[in-house]
Amino acid sequence: MDITSFWHKHKASWAELEQLVERFTRQPRHISAADIDRLTQLYKKTSAHLAYVRSYHPADEITLYLNQLVLRAHNLAYKQRIGSWQQLKHFFGSYLMGLVHKRMSFIAVAALLFIIGGISGFAAVMVDPLNLYYVLPQGMAEQIDPSRLGEGHESLNSPVISTMIMTNNIKVAMLAFVSGITFGIVPIYLLLFNGLLVGALAAVYYQADSSYAFWAYILPHGVIELTAIFIAGGAGLHMGYRLLVPGRYARKHQFLEAAKESAHLLLATIPLLFIAGIIEGYITPSSLSLEAKYIVAVGTLLLLIAWYLLGYRPNSHKASLDLISK
Repeated sequence: MDITSFWHKHKASWAELEQLVERFTRQPRHISAADIDRLTQLYKKTSAHLAYVRSYHPADEITLYLNQLVLRAHNLAYKQRIGSWQQLKHFFGSYLMGLVHKRMSFIAVAALLFIIGGISGFAAVMVDPLNLYYVLPQGMAEQIDPSRLGEGHESLNSPVISTMIMTNNIKVAMLAFVSGITFGIVPIYLLLFNGLLVGALAAVYYQADSSYAFWAYILPHGVIELTAIFIAGGAGLHMGYRLLVPGRYARKHQFLEAAKESAHLLLATIPLLFIAGIIEGYITPSSLSLEAKYIVAVGTLLLLIAWYLLGYRPNSHKASLDLISK
């Protein structure tokens, strides 16, 4: 039996098992004995389906879907409920980093779009400084003065500024995610435009021989902030891709699966943007030396790398399948 026919034949029982898993997770007090029996029955049936697709279609997307579904059902059927702290640790650790690794190509495309925008903005201003007035929003260009970089920060209300920055960044991340429904057009625009702005500003400070100071004010919060934006943008691009290229399965099914994964990726950006907002509100405008700010930037980069390396387990997928087969 080909994989498409197999999917159409059994998708109803898989959907039922997924709905039961959601009910067991969200409403454990409303579960009846019949629900438990049905969960066990569907779990065993779907495990057999997983064994089949693993044997004949190991690289197919449906294999990954069934593996995740069976693993969730297995945890409900055979494992004790773990504490909320352990659940958070698992979600923001191995699960989330595995998801980031899985969608790394889309995250990389998001980063590439930002870089293309940045190079374009930098080149445009280097060719003609007056292009800055076409690149930046109206009224912003007149306020750019490289000689006054860092002035007036002592009068800022850091808690208020930090909160405003966090709120704005979360809105941008959510927009990049939700706008994936536009077939990825809006996320592409957002990434290119934001890169264009940064590139144009970088050119202004380069021409004023102030690049060292400029990046010292950008990178401490920018490393984390841009990582979050790239993840959110990659999530939006993946949703748009699944609308355009659903593959051999139904477009609605593929889009809903992509939306679910992308929503989980979006959750990863919230703590990142929270930390970036604190840095931008307190550390970026502080009286710390430029060198100290660069050290903060390098520190944030190392922490992000450590988070990924410690969280991602290349063999976790195989381990899960071995556990199910026992």
